[in-house]
Amino acid sequence: MHIFTAVKFNFSTLLVGMFLAAVVGYLIGYFLRKLISQYQLKEAEARKIKIIEEAEQEAQNRFKAAVVEGKEQVLVEKEKVEKEVQAKREELRDQQRRMHKKEDELRLSKVSLVDFEKQLAARMKEAEKTKQSGLDEKSRYEALAQEEMKKLEIISSFTAEQAIEEIKAKVVDLAHLDAAKEVKKIEENAKNNAEEEAKKIITMAVQRLASDSVAESTVSVVALSDDSIKGRIIGREGRNIRALEQATGVDLIIDDTPGAVILSGFDPIRREVARLTLEQLILDGRIHPGKIEEVVAKCRKEVASQTRKAGEQAVMELEVDNINTEMVHMLGRLKYRTSYTQNVLEHVKEVARVCGFLAAELGLDVQLAKRAGLLHDIGKSIDRQTDGTHTQLGVDVAKRFNEHKYVVNAIGAHHEDIEPESLYAVLVIAGDTISASRPGARREMLETYVKRMTKLEEIGDSFKGVEKTYAIQAGREVRIVVVPDIATDEESNMLAKKVARRIEKEVTYPGEVKITVIRETRFTDVAH
Repeated sequence: MHIFTAVKFNFSTLLVGMFLAAVVGYLIGYFLRKLISQYQLKEAEARKIKIIEEAEQEAQNRFKAAVVEGKEQVLVEKEKVEKEVQAKREELRDQQRRMHKKEDELRLSKVSLVDFEKQLAARMKEAEKTKQSGLDEKSRYEALAQEEMKKLEIISSFTAEQAIEEIKAKVVDLAHLDAAKEVKKIEENAKNNAEEEAKKIITMAVQRLASDSVAESTVSVVALSDDSIKGRIIGREGRNIRALEQATGVDLIIDDTPGAVILSGFDPIRREVARLTLEQLILDGRIHPGKIEEVVAKCRKEVASQTRKAGEQAVMELEVDNINTEMVHMLGRLKYRTSYTQNVLEHVKEVARVCGFLAAELGLDVQLAKRAGLLHDIGKSIDRQTDGTHTQLGVDVAKRFNEHKYVVNAIGAHHEDIEPESLYAVLVIAGDTISASRPGARREMLETYVKRMTKLEEIGDSFKGVEKTYAIQAGREVRIVVVPDIATDEESNMLAKKVARRIEKEVTYPGEVKITVIRETRFTDVAH
């Protein structure tokens, strides 16, 4: 019992001790934690104070730097504003000086104007006096003139009326000379302003044209691989060659020329049909009258197709729209037409291009100018089948297909048969001249060339006072040497115009002819 009681006592004591120890440990830990927390709090408070102090110091430093920088910027801005203000002040001073100068000038002008008015009034008074004295002198001279006329009538065989007529004749001659001088002066002034610009535009158009062409002839040559074919072309007793000539309307020349047959004819379409026919007959090998007629009919259709394609190609190249189909076919026929050995289709295409270039430079309708240039020689496609000039036939064709009035007028006026009614007609005339007169465009027969040169010289020699006339540069210039004692400078100027008008009426020529009148006076002496 006692042992159990003792053990029970010890265990209770142990529990109590453990509890007390726990309480004491807890208290000790609590106080330790509190002390540590207080220490940490004090330490954090100290760091806080330090951080705040450092931040305040940093803020003070930055504030001081900002203040310094702001002061510097203010000084810079102040200096800039002061410079602007100074510049404005200088500008105001300049304006004030100019205003003062203007005021001084106005005052002087006012004073000068007043003086001028006074001088003008004085001069007007003097002019009135002079006018009156002049009237008096005129009356006196008229009286003296009457007296002198009566004396002259007594002395001379002329009556007053005859003398007046003589004086009138002299006055008319003087007026003609003055008019010639004035015409010359006007022409020179016009040339100075307009000629350079016109030359510039035309030169540009010619440079842009740059068209290559080969002169056409009245013969075609068909190459032969073997001269033995010539006998088959001729046929038995010449029946094949006769059939060819009758069917095509072209002369065949078969001579000793090796490897060639010459087709001669002035109609290029017939010549082309004959050439194609002969080439196909040679390739086929069957040459007899029946086959010839068959091939000729086939080749005519082929040439007709080629003419239509040529017309369509020309319209397409120039970008001209809404041309009647029949007119397109007529344009294609110009492919086989020549004028002074120049292919007419290539000619009208050149004229259309030049008209387009010039119209663009002058601000006109380019399409309308091209259309007028392309159709200006349309009459040449039918002039061999119908009576009339190609200009009149072209006008009729254009009217029939309801072409623009400017196009119709350009067709009729391009050879000056009628007066140009628009600038488009003038452009066509210029384009036609440029295309026809450019180097290599046209050739003419020797006989025609000689006749034209002779005619030019005869026209120049027919005028009074002409010593000698020379046609040079293939007839594109005529130089006239006049006798200096007979023709004056003014009369020489009028002579050039008269010769030009005569040439325009009596001579047919491509392009233009320049007339140059030369008047020279020489004085010669010999020193011994």
